[in-house]
Amino acid sequence: MKANRVITVVGAHAEGEVGRVVTGGVLPPPGDTVFEQQQWLEHNNDDFRKFLIYEPRGGAFVHTNLVVPAKSPEADAGFIIMEPTDYPHMSGSNCICVTTVLLETGMLQMREPETHLTLETPGGLVPVTATCADGRVKRITLTNVPCFAAVLDAEIEVPDLGRLKVDVGYGGAFFVIVDATQFGFAISAPEARQLVETGEKIKKAANEQLSVSHPELPLTEIAFTEFICPVTEIDGELTGRNTVVISPGKLDRSPCGTGTCARLAVMYARGEMKVGGKLVSRSVIDTRFDARIEAETTMPDGRTAILPSIAGRAWITGYHNYVLDPEDPFPHGYTLSDTWYRALD
Repeated sequence: MKANRVITVVGAHAEGEVGRVVTGGVLPPPGDTVFEQQQWLEHNNDDFRKFLIYEPRGGAFVHTNLVVPAKSPEADAGFIIMEPTDYPHMSGSNCICVTTVLLETGMLQMREPETHLTLETPGGLVPVTATCADGRVKRITLTNVPCFAAVLDAEIEVPDLGRLKVDVGYGGAFFVIVDATQFGFAISAPEARQLVETGEKIKKAANEQLSVSHPELPLTEIAFTEFICPVTEIDGELTGRNTVVISPGKLDRSPCGTGTCARLAVMYARGEMKVGGKLVSRSVIDTRFDARIEAETTMPDGRTAILPSIAGRAWITGYHNYVLDPEDPFPHGYTLSDTWYRALD
């Protein structure tokens, strides 16, 4: 068939969260860093993101990553994260998907029993260790960018919900973190729609009433609401359930790597966890990331931060060529509020 565009994509998910990986059909965006490439793509070719994520090729549950050559001499490859409404600077589940695809497709050489890589994200360099056997990636451990508590014990007024106490943590994006139990949530699958509706209200109010900023990146907005349940000990392991609401309105199916890191940063700031401390992070569908505080560090503005690690698994789900028929009336796709919670432009 005749096509105006053919994009090669490898499907994957990390502990339930879809993270597709673009491996061909597009040239790297201009820019001297992966951050600059992300910014160029967002401001000059956002139709590419919509083409892959909006219907009929994608859906509200889809995230897509564009693999690019590394710009940093310390990195082996780079990737740009694209989600339904924006371009996150870092994502744990997407990083796990990208690493798995890079190694299992042979884009980067796999070494057994461990392959050590550094990936360049818009938010910084991310060291990765892949445990490999029989030509397969069995487990990924990544060390995230510096994470910190941005706001502790803030009070915000949320329409229909009243006055809430919240924290804000940075784990690669800013998360407004709220105790799920005050709403009667256990963070279970049947609560998904209610969690989304409640979380979007909280994020909107938090952005209107709280101020956040990153000392190195142009980030001044809270990107996600994260619901948490109290930490308990299960089979000798500290375990915490959490779920993250991703706009326009879906739950992260994985335990959310960056969200888990933001939670660890807040716990560290409160003295609830120390360097070397571990947390099993459980998702709304009961999948698991293993998190650990590897070290303390200091941000350029002097605030204390942590370097947390996240470990989890990803699986390739398929190999796809997405095409654009020249007569297709929806070249950039479309969204509807029935599955997208609210329709997007």
